[in-house]
Amino acid sequence: MMRWKSLPIEGFVGLYFLAYIPNILITKLLTSAPDPTLGRPLTGLETLPASLILNLVLTYLFIWWSGWHKDANAVEIAGRRVPIPTRYTFLSGIGTALVLFTVPLSFTFQGVSIPFIQLVMRGDILIIAPLVDIMFGRRVRWWSWVALVMVLIALGITLQARGELGLPPLAIATVVLYTLGYFIRLAVMTRVSKSGDPASIRKYFVEEKMIALPMSVAALALLGASGLGTQAGELEWGFLGIWTSPALLPIIGIAVTLTIVSIFAAIILLDARENSYCVPLERAASLLAGILAAYLLAYGWGLRAPTAAETTGAAILIGAIVLLSLAPRLSRRVNAAQAEAT
Repeated sequence: MMRWKSLPIEGFVGLYFLAYIPNILITKLLTSAPDPTLGRPLTGLETLPASLILNLVLTYLFIWWSGWHKDANAVEIAGRRVPIPTRYTFLSGIGTALVLFTVPLSFTFQGVSIPFIQLVMRGDILIIAPLVDIMFGRRVRWWSWVALVMVLIALGITLQARGELGLPPLAIATVVLYTLGYFIRLAVMTRVSKSGDPASIRKYFVEEKMIALPMSVAALALLGASGLGTQAGELEWGFLGIWTSPALLPIIGIAVTLTIVSIFAAIILLDARENSYCVPLERAASLLAGILAAYLLAYGWGLRAPTAAETTGAAILIGAIVLLSLAPRLSRRVNAAQAEAT
């Protein structure tokens, strides 16, 4: 982290983008091609338990290996320093748990394209970002407002072309839970850790993940043990049957890329600048990753290609990223020139 201190936020956005593409590709292919043991594609609920369990293990290994745990709040237990969350990071962990299982689930709905579901989910977050800034008295600069409007226009174009949301009930629930989780997360980030200080980022990441990851796995386990409907059966197979299935190898790939994505996402969102700046950057990068992944899936595996409206939306998002990258720098130069003139 310290070696990357000089890397601009756009650099982390680029790394986030590159890590996200294989995550989407593997997830979509795994839930589209027939599984040799089941004779049909796996459902999203069947892939979730193992991917989240492996993500938990990999994240904890990263926290230990990187030494980030040293910056977390902790207590002494039997002579050992054990990280524990504060009440704020505990709350953020709940929000992140909602995000953790809704994101991979969103890639798995039949008849719902990746760019479309991403635009719907990311559009909600872009509305929330300035609201959180205003709640905490943070200034929202003009380029953040413009980028926000651009992304909302991209969302509107795609929705208009589709004619209706047309989402299955589980997809609607996924969008609602995702939005709620991100609202909680952004509010806590802004309240306690949005300073851009590397130590603060490490502290927040450790305390949040130590709650979010086990909580998300436990919630899925309870649902699987409930015995209610086909979804419980799918989760039960996801917890028990997956470990001897050929699908385990791609699920390991999902977990590895998800761990990398989560690290870069935390660095981007905890940047000291306003949420209305950081969130559009992070959201637009994930949307563009989804668009590119959809084209790769179409040309490489014959899945549905993005529509013209979805491609237009992606072009608008590229413009938003360029604006957010250049406008602050140009503004600083103008202010510096004005200061020298006076």
